[in-house]
Amino acid sequence: MTTATSILTEEIIEVAGTRLEIARGGDGDPLLVLHDEMGHHGALRWHEALAANNTLHIPSHPGFGESPRMEWIMNMRDLAGWYLRALDELGLQNVNVIGFSLGGWLAAEMATMCPQQFNKMVLVGAAGIKPDIGEIFDIFLVTAEEYLDTVCLDNAAVPEFGTVRPAEPSPEQMEAWLVAREEACRLSWKPYMHYRGLPQLLGRAQSLPTLLIWGAQDGIVPVNAGEIYQQSIKGSRLEVIDNCGHRPEIEQTDEFLALVRGFLAGD
Repeated sequence: MTTATSILTEEIIEVAGTRLEIARGGDGDPLLVLHDEMGHHGALRWHEALAANNTLHIPSHPGFGESPRMEWIMNMRDLAGWYLRALDELGLQNVNVIGFSLGGWLAAEMATMCPQQFNKMVLVGAAGIKPDIGEIFDIFLVTAEEYLDTVCLDNAAVPEFGTVRPAEPSPEQMEAWLVAREEACRLSWKPYMHYRGLPQLLGRAQSLPTLLIWGAQDGIVPVNAGEIYQQSIKGSRLEVIDNCGHRPEIEQTDEFLALVRGFLAGD
């Protein structure tokens, strides 16, 4: 099955013992994009901008989108272990990676297991670490629509907010959100949205160039979690974007792109 979505082409492939939905597009060095707890939202402006110099690879994690659940994957470390096998089979070794929220946690888990898997790593509002100041927002206490309404600091000021959170979502979109939340819950419920050993294990990633991007007003994963990531990954850099919540890629797209492009280019 193949469908075109803007610059991205979506297909179902067989890899690592399962079927995997994956979107690809662009031109240049491969860039692995790991989506958040609500799944892949389709092509947005930041995808198109990064695709000018990178070939984007955007898998839907098992249990999200059209990728079937794998019952043996019970937590994020299981998922990270499976992904390492999948990336081997896809020939995506030593690639750059960018992970958002749950996907940032996933990238971090892979980095603790096999830091040489990645060339450079970008974590955006990453879950996975329990903050000392503030709490990770419990997304399962609200509906999918209510959760998406909270991820941006000012929804009315975000041109692409209606793409990520349509005012009248289709039945298919509602179903996709339901499936994504169910799988995110299964993977991250106890302890909620973090793994206690992750800060210690991230010492293995000290040779991996890492950029951490956070919204200053992130109401989902507090900035303090980013500070702990920075302390845990020696040499990593934390950039906090003002007037921004949990989705800097759509809230402050130009600043987000400047940071990511500069980092990937070696700045």
